[in-house]
Amino acid sequence: MTQKLNLPPRVAEKDLADLYKQMWQIRFFEEKVDEFFAKGMIHGTTHLAVGQEASAVGSIAVLEDRDKITSTHRGHGHCIAKGAEVNGMMAELFGRTTGYCKGKGGSMHIADVEKGNLGANGIVGGGFAIATGAALTSQMKKEGFVVLCFFGDGASNEGSFHEAINLASIWKLPVVFICENNQYGMSGPAKEMMNVGNVAQRAESYGIPGKVVDGNDIFDVMNGVGEAVDRARNGEGPSIVEAKTYRWKGHSKSDAKKYRTREEEKEWRLKDPIERMRLILVVEGLLTEEEAEKIKADAKEEVEGSVDFAANSPHPTLDDLMEDIYA
Repeated sequence: MTQKLNLPPRVAEKDLADLYKQMWQIRFFEEKVDEFFAKGMIHGTTHLAVGQEASAVGSIAVLEDRDKITSTHRGHGHCIAKGAEVNGMMAELFGRTTGYCKGKGGSMHIADVEKGNLGANGIVGGGFAIATGAALTSQMKKEGFVVLCFFGDGASNEGSFHEAINLASIWKLPVVFICENNQYGMSGPAKEMMNVGNVAQRAESYGIPGKVVDGNDIFDVMNGVGEAVDRARNGEGPSIVEAKTYRWKGHSKSDAKKYRTREEEKEWRLKDPIERMRLILVVEGLLTEEEAEKIKADAKEEVEGSVDFAANSPHPTLDDLMEDIYA
């Protein structure tokens, strides 16, 4: 079956149920956050990745524990896939002291350095330099870890994108740049923002590989990113992997999505990455329908439990205001 599923070397059949659960955790977490923002129970802003679960889980599944990631403003899925506890994440969004950043970071700034998550970032393209710098550390100290740098299609038009990839390419740094192309920037289609069909084509300008994968097919994501990670770990330098996917929700909580049609949204919902994985696991005999439903129910229960944990956690006090800051 492994050969039929064409799994990358670091992923075994026994791991697939856990990956399936991670995708449901992300889906339920995002939907719960969406609900609470609508009710005014969570403040600030948030950017949801409902529909993009396979690109996060599939990419991180091929990493070793020592490997690192940098995330984006749409980064809850990356955090969960890298091993973050939903309790700490929900508490962070609720602004409680039990959150990953003690309630001071919020949705766009969750980090878990112990698990190798160097942090989400509210600045578009803000992770490029951090990921490249971490990869330079790995190379200079001979620590052997690889860095995944997640970014969106819009960030590929930032100057930091070109600067970081140029530097990584000439020094052959162990970093893989993962573009989650969800077809839209804040309110305009990606095809109107660049004069190439794929972000991955830009890799050629820097003499590195560029590959497009189906971002809604976790197996395609794992294999494409797995090849790039192996290349980076072997000292052959960086790659760009572009995962073509789609965000079901608006850009942020204030986005009414008036720039796209309901027909387009319906078409992409039929490509639901979680449903596609479930179907494959059941057809291949790796899960029964009952087992798949149990995994889904367990994931939902854990997310519901994170709400109780966050709601019952303490608020920061004024005495906490100047703690954990640089200046």
